[in-house]
Amino acid sequence: MEKLASLIRTAHQLRAPGGCPWDAEQTHESLVQYLLEETYELIDAIESGSRKEVLEELGDVLYQVIFHSDIASAGSLGEPFSLEEVAEKMEQKMISRHPHVFGSVEQRDKFSAESGEDVVKNWESHKKLEKPERTSILDGVPQSMPALALTSKVMAKAEKAGILEGGEIPTIPMETEEELGKLLLAVVASARSAGLDPERALREANRELQAEIRAAELEGDFDAGVIGVSD
Repeated sequence: MEKLASLIRTAHQLRAPGGCPWDAEQTHESLVQYLLEETYELIDAIESGSRKEVLEELGDVLYQVIFHSDIASAGSLGEPFSLEEVAEKMEQKMISRHPHVFGSVEQRDKFSAESGEDVVKNWESHKKLEKPERTSILDGVPQSMPALALTSKVMAKAEKAGILEGGEIPTIPMETEEELGKLLLAVVASARSAGLDPERALREANRELQAEIRAAELEGDFDAGVIGVSD
């Protein structure tokens, strides 16, 4: 981990007196756009399958984590914390959420997982224990996600909770992602020709869907399919 420690020192030196004025001026807020850009560039690299590009873009994303941690070490968010503390907290979270790997014999037996689906079910249970202040399945869902990804995540959570009817009988029949892609392109093209913003439209529809989900949660004792995607 010598190279990682060296990179952390480099980032700190850039922000220290006598370092780079631009780096010293940055805040968590000002770096958000770069974090998003670097993340999308990493996704592009992964999808291209290029080892060289993935290696480079992983470095860019890693540097964003180091950059934010260095800013936080100066007390930007109140009590200072370091990258070491970030890593420590993340390790604790991974260990606590994987009792089937790191737990006692009893825990490994209780949370035994034979498939990824089993792990996901246990993961959700562990998150509930870690964050008891959350009262809705939607709490913690990042609303700044792109509208399409956000809607898919919201629907998945609602389906797991039995609030939203699952997609066993699709409203629009399709069999492949290629068909789906063409359909989405057609929707976007139609929206543009009508002078409509598809991203804004889906975000608004998503807000309405989330309001319905929260209302169903308050009513309690719901059956699967309380809300239909065609409503």
